[in-house]
Amino acid sequence: MNETTQTQDSLRSEARIAHGALHRLRQDLFVGAFAFRPLPPLEDAKISRWVPWLPERLRHWSRWLPHVTVGFFSGFVLLVSLASSGPGPLHGMVAAGFSLLVAAPPMLTLFRPVGAYWLSLLAFAVGAFAEADMDSPYASLFGNGAFPTHVMVMVLVVLRTRPRLAMEMWLVTFAAAAVLTVLTGMDAGDMPPVAVFCGVVLISAAAVRAWREERQQVVRTQTVTEEERTRRTLLEERALIARELHDVVAHHMSVIAIQAEAAPYRVKDTPPELATSFATIRENAVAALAELRRILGVVRSADPDAFAESDPEAPQPTLGHLDSLLDSVRGAGLTVEAVVTGSPRPLPQGVELSAYRIVQEGLSNALRHSPGADARVEISYVLGGLGVRIVNGAPSRLAKPSPGAGHGVLGMRERVQMLGGEMTADHTEDGGFEVAAFIPVANTTGEKKAGGARA
Repeated sequence: MNETTQTQDSLRSEARIAHGALHRLRQDLFVGAFAFRPLPPLEDAKISRWVPWLPERLRHWSRWLPHVTVGFFSGFVLLVSLASSGPGPLHGMVAAGFSLLVAAPPMLTLFRPVGAYWLSLLAFAVGAFAEADMDSPYASLFGNGAFPTHVMVMVLVVLRTRPRLAMEMWLVTFAAAAVLTVLTGMDAGDMPPVAVFCGVVLISAAAVRAWREERQQVVRTQTVTEEERTRRTLLEERALIARELHDVVAHHMSVIAIQAEAAPYRVKDTPPELATSFATIRENAVAALAELRRILGVVRSADPDAFAESDPEAPQPTLGHLDSLLDSVRGAGLTVEAVVTGSPRPLPQGVELSAYRIVQEGLSNALRHSPGADARVEISYVLGGLGVRIVNGAPSRLAKPSPGAGHGVLGMRERVQMLGGEMTADHTEDGGFEVAAFIPVANTTGEKKAGGARA
């Protein structure tokens, strides 16, 4: 009983496999066989990579090289077929029609690849019957010119569609060849070696197609990975900026809370409504501080060691700390000159912090990527904002490989854009590098008064 059950299960499994194979064969070769699937031109990036020496105009037209090649092949097949048709069953208009039937499928692979296979198989069958009518002792099923063209068509179809069509077309072709052998009565002795040869050719074409698909998948994966890496780096930079600006915002909220709490005591006989308003302001400021701490906790949770090398309670640096930064950079071996133009004035803490970080990152990049070069830092207090420029010369010796992620410019750009400013970063003509940023400041007078009140 168990053996019978196992046999039935095995038969069902084999039936399912056969049904699945027939279903795939039907889907690949019959359903939508003559659907319009045009071959797109080559991408400009590929042309530039393959033939970078071509002029721009020729490079544009070379995108159609596959179409032109297949067209020339079809024309060559047509001429050879017409030239080889002599006296016999095929002559005159019949010979011209057969030659056109043989030469059309390669060109059709550019637009309807599976349909081109069936048309080529029809040409092979017509050629087999014509070969049988010649009554020649050397007549062969594969002796007419339609079969080599049919093999080429199968190769083009595999390269245009999918690898598994190689086996399916091979099976259909030699099943048809077996039927033609019976119908025409020709010798089938050359069928095994021809079948092996065609199998090797189609397997090679399928391997090339599979390699191309795998390579395209790798390129797509690398593109997605690079986009994700850039996005992650951008989020890390924004998280770093958020951590640094927390102290600035927390300072302002603390001042609001303290001023709101002290205000009622500065006014004699404070009206109850005013005292209630000040109490509400203080409560909201304290609540905002608490929310800021929670937000900072969330930001820090993704990087628990963010402040491992520094004191989290230390005040954020400003342009007033620029001299100490320059001294430390000079101690590291970088010759740097600092120039301040305009009249220095108090700026919002966020602006000063961002300007300090931009200078710090620019000098770090000069140390890392341009060893032995001189650097210059320019701070310009201009009407409506602050200008920052860091420029260094060409390196005098080879730079060591840097373990950094190489996204310092991205972080600087994020800081400037966050404040509504503009920034440029590019190589200079002498081989150095220049970073220039402008950070707008809306109302510096208000900042002066606020600074005076805090003092």
